[in-house]
Amino acid sequence: MTEYDIPEVTDRDVYITRSFNAPIDVVWKFWTQAEYLAQWFGPHGISTPLDTIQVDAREGGSWNLTMKDDAGEYPIRATITKLVEPEYLELVMQSDTREGFLDNEILRIQFHDHGDTTRMTLHQGPFTPEFRDMTRDGWNESFLKLDDIFANTGAGA
Repeated sequence: MTEYDIPEVTDRDVYITRSFNAPIDVVWKFWTQAEYLAQWFGPHGISTPLDTIQVDAREGGSWNLTMKDDAGEYPIRATITKLVEPEYLELVMQSDTREGFLDNEILRIQFHDHGDTTRMTLHQGPFTPEFRDMTRDGWNESFLKLDDIFANTGAGA
């Protein structure tokens, strides 16, 4: 496993570590391939239609999608600044949320291979406290969707 230059976590960041019951190559696909992102991305009550997702999985490539609900659309536009398959993904993001616009937040995700399971470490920010909590809660709800997918498919994608 390569070590990555990740800044210290502050009270303005979202920091989540969790495990998924799927091998690292499967978890990686769910982050980097549109047909898999569409299955889980977004908190409960939000969908991310496949036709709104564009991923060019390379450094300098795009990672764009639009979440939707009955109240509106919430685009996320990102540039991949670092990609080491299947270990590390780093994005600089702009997000239009129900609560306002976020610009230049950095999302860093490390994937740790544990055989049949994958430990993921997510570090995102900086945020105001309101956006930090909303973002953390949205990720946690999204990850529950991903857990359900892995439980129902036997982690094979």
